[in-house]
Amino acid sequence: MNTETVKEVVREKYGQAALRVKSGGNSCCGGGSDLATSCDPISANLYDALQEGELPDAALKASLGCGNPVALAELKPGDTVLDLGSGGGIDVLLSARRVGPAGKAYGLDMTDEMLALAEQNRAESGLTNVEFLKGEIENIPLPDDSVDVIISNCVINLSGDKDRVLREAFRVLKPGGRLAVSDVVVRGDVPAEIRRNMELWIGCVAGALRDDEYTDKLTAAGFENVDIEATRIYTADEAREFLSGHGLNVDTVAHDIDEKFISAFVRAAKPAAGCCSPGCCT
Repeated sequence: MNTETVKEVVREKYGQAALRVKSGGNSCCGGGSDLATSCDPISANLYDALQEGELPDAALKASLGCGNPVALAELKPGDTVLDLGSGGGIDVLLSARRVGPAGKAYGLDMTDEMLALAEQNRAESGLTNVEFLKGEIENIPLPDDSVDVIISNCVINLSGDKDRVLREAFRVLKPGGRLAVSDVVVRGDVPAEIRRNMELWIGCVAGALRDDEYTDKLTAAGFENVDIEATRIYTADEAREFLSGHGLNVDTVAHDIDEKFISAFVRAAKPAAGCCSPGCCT
């Protein structure tokens, strides 16, 4: 599937998700009203009760993430934060509260329906240090060296050109700025047919990188201090019902999939001022 086709599939899926939320449902591919039973397992129980209390109900229902990057990103008052693929705005609103009135939280999304939902959630939250931008994560509409922290929640894996996404992230980060994203990552090799099925199980659309590929791409983009921390590990038993429904015998393929797919928190840093290009500080 080429990059433009991937982009259109993602746009359609996330547009439909936003419309389901606006009509009173939730964002999950199953379309049901019960988050505990209809969502992909990757998206359930990501936010604690305190965080949920800070958010409009529609923002919670629009969540399609795989982690909680705001809780792990160590945001500080006054930071400028950018959320790549901000959807209904849940992580942008949480970030805006963390960085305070002296800071700024941007959300970037390419889907009109999600942007409309995010604006609705922003208005309901009463926050004034939030701005949602229309655009693609491969072409971030912000100037060089303008952001302290980039977060993202299960979105980079959806891009058909991850190298460009990471280069753009590096460009807009200030020297010394940080990337702190949640994403789906694969550990080790998985047969292509099984991998496609597993990716369908853990997300409407996915193109997860292996952990070593992710590290290599971040390094090639210029980042340093790369770290990938597993936050949830998916077992063969968790995927049993889904894979059986797609003609695969889980007992036969268990060795190929068990604990290979993870939700991960990916950290990296842009070198501080004085390092002019990728590799110059090594």
